[in-house]
This record gives sequence, structure tokens and C-alpha cells, in this order.
Amino acid sequence: MESMLQNQESVFLIGMMAVGKTTIGKLLADALGYTFYDTDDVIRERSGADIPWIFDVEGEDGFRNREQNVIEELTHLPSIVLATGGGAVLREANRRTLSMRGRVVYLFADVDTIVARASQNNNRPMLAGRDLASRVTQLMNDRGPLYSQISDIRVESTACRAQETVRTLLKSLISRS
Repeated sequence: MESMLQNQESVFLIGMMAVGKTTIGKLLADALGYTFYDTDDVIRERSGADIPWIFDVEGEDGFRNREQNVIEELTHLPSIVLATGGGAVLREANRRTLSMRGRVVYLFADVDTIVARASQNNNRPMLAGRDLASRVTQLMNDRGPLYSQISDIRVESTACRAQETVRTLLKSLISRS
């Protein structure tokens, strides 16, 4: 399947937290024969700390600096699938880098789905101590236009199983090659 994508172009997954970027990204990378990376995982590995700790100690700006450096570095690699953090699009440099260096896929889900999935994970500093539905709605309103601005493909992950979403995504990627 890898030869179906033009020049083995890398694929970058953007979207809100809990839409399935990591799960779908791993499956997509397997299907394409690509290497999978998750920006949050790379940041955790390199810093030796979890994301909430980085937010507590360095603040959101410190975390975003780390994230920007990882995106800048990884997007130079050939034939990868990269799952970005939900807020990666907040920085113009990240939007520009992602747009220029590969195919950008916007994975999206409805608020209820995101809340249900996110409530099972305490590692989300942007949601800590807040009314989840209100916060997710606010983040979607703030970030949605940025996701749309740089996406080449938009795929819903609300009701589908991850494998179905990957099949839909593969069809879209191949048809646009």
C-alpha cells in the first residue's frame, strides 16, 4: 500500500484530544509501512517527565516550545505518520511546518465522544479541574478553524471503529495522491 501515496509522503494527524490520533495513527502507519510517532510520547521520552508535570513546571508555553521542536524535527523524516497534540496548531510555525511537509489529516469527533474518551484519562492538563463538556466545546471553537485551515483531509472518528476510520482515511489519501 505504501507505493499508493505520492513519493511516500508523510501523514500528519491533527485534531482535538481523544479523537483517536494515536490509535488511528498506529494502524495507518502499519497499513502504509510507515514509522509512527506521537509528539507527546516523544516529549515524554526525551524529558523523562509526563505532560502534566511539564505543564506544572514549565507552563503551557514551555510545553509548546518542546512540542514545536519535536514537530520541526520529526516532519523532516520520510514516510512517517505523526500524531500531534491537540494544541499543536496553536502555533503558526507548527501549522506552516505541517502544511509544507506532508499530508495533514484532521480527525474529528463530537463533544460527547471526546468527553467520554477524555474522562478516562487523567493525563490531559488542558482539562484538569474543569467542566469537561464546556472546556471541550471552548477548545473546539478555538482550535477548529485552525485544524480546518491546514487540513488536506477531514475524517470523522466519532462512531466508527478505528479500523473503519483507517480504511476511510486510506481511500481519501490514495484518491488525493
